[in-house]
Amino acid sequence: MGKQFPAMLPEHMAFIRKQQLFFVGTAPMSRDGHVNLSPNETSSHLEENGRITMMFCAFQGPPNILRLYGTGTVILPEDNEWEQLYGMFESLPGVRQIIMVDIHKVQTSCGYAVPFMSYEKERETLQRWAEQKGEEGLHSYWREKNLSSLDGLPTSLGKRIRT
Repeated sequence: MGKQFPAMLPEHMAFIRKQQLFFVGTAPMSRDGHVNLSPNETSSHLEENGRITMMFCAFQGPPNILRLYGTGTVILPEDNEWEQLYGMFESLPGVRQIIMVDIHKVQTSCGYAVPFMSYEKERETLQRWAEQKGEEGLHSYWREKNLSSLDGLPTSLGKRIRT
């Protein structure tokens, strides 16, 4: 059983900064709905119930797993918080949302079974795809693919995109 904390400690933040990959899990309220790890599903699930879990695994260095439990809010480019938050990230084409998480529980566990894996580099495919689509092409794609979740729940993008 892992250790639980009511808030993140400096060592948790240092661990997160070293990670190249993390996982985000959300689920709709309905038992028939799908638990998912997709940004589009994240948006719709947060709109419905706000629940979110993030997991970081040490694929290099000492074994460790860190889980963050909380409630999330979707921030879109037209929201007041966007400019301040977006400035904390590298600017990329096709960015459509930021997920803000209010963490209420932190849990660590041993991570003994997490394999060692080496990070090589970021893929450039998504960036090239977004640049080729252009602003209007991205909006058209979002209108076609991202207005609702796998379970038919509306996403936050529906607020922004005119159908």
